Amino acid sequence: MKIVLLAEKQGLRFAVIKPIKLELTTSIVKPKQQKRKARRKPRRRDDLLWKAIVEDVSEDFLRFFFPEADALFDFSRKCEYLDKEFDPFFPYEENTAAVRYVDKLIKVYLKNGTEKWIAIHVEVQNQRGKEDFSSRMIRYWYLMKEKYNVSITALAIITGSNNKFKPTPYVEKCLGTKLTYEYNVYSILDQREAALQANPNPFAVVILAALSAIRKKKVTDLELKAIKHELNRELTKRKPDAVKHKGIMNFIKYYMNFENPKMMITFDRELQALTGRTTPMGTEEYLLDKFKKEGIAEGEAKGRHDEALEIAREMKKDKFPVETIAKLTKLTIQEIEAL
Repeated sequence: MKIVLLAEKQGLRFAVIKPIKLELTTSIVKPKQQKRKARRKPRRRDDLLWKAIVEDVSEDFLRFFFPEADALFDFSRKCEYLDKEFDPFFPYEENTAAVRYVDKLIKVYLKNGTEKWIAIHVEVQNQRGKEDFSSRMIRYWYLMKEKYNVSITALAIITGSNNKFKPTPYVEKCLGTKLTYEYNVYSILDQREAALQANPNPFAVVILAALSAIRKKKVTDLELKAIKHELNRELTKRKPDAVKHKGIMNFIKYYMNFENPKMMITFDRELQALTGRTTPMGTEEYLLDKFKKEGIAEGEAKGRHDEALEIAREMKKDKFPVETIAKLTKLTIQEIEAL
């Protein structure tokens, strides 16, 4: 399918994305190995991190998809994020656990003083939702056009693992009248790892992390830890400033989760030893919110409580303050001191 880039009509240019051929190889797998692989489940991904990372490294994000970004955009003026205004029009889809939409709306300024709106629509799984994808894209465009009456370019970033899901332009016909809405599509699965590694833009490491989540979703915790270390090395080579490094590392750390919570503590300890960096600011708030959502804070299940005890035990070994451990795990100080 050929997508005509809407951005070309607005005087902008996107990077040309070419699909690649995937070569399949076969190998003899011993029965025991095959059995172990069959039991391994795909890892959980924290898809909402896309909203955070676009804000954390917005300039690099724009440079990644707009090769002429520095000549086009006035980066002396901060980007604005207005997607919350449209949340009521795009409610969470019930009973579709495998489908996630993360919409991001960015307002940027051009160097000629005019405004430009970029709608970033991220579809983060490989199944279709109740609403047709192209219908959702044009609804977003219409609402923005009606409210602000400005030029708009749209980008769909596809992070799913299903090669068969290919978004198409929206087309509607009626008695000689025809409406066609074409938008930019970037499929992470179609990207080449070598090309991303050669790209000096720090946002390329975000795409590398997302590509790893697709292609290596059934690795062990030890293998996943090695992948995260390699991604950190890729990021360090690009020498981002401290703020960008923190944002991208948080994406790397939490986008694809370890099965054993203790492995995150081990990874953090190794990362600090290698880089000299302490735990990034904001991580504590992220973990606190995560524990609450998973029921650890409420003690809803003994298994969750046991996990909290294990995390607390490891944190005590690393000499975290008891008050901090209690805040993160929601255990009592008495429970923590007894470990």
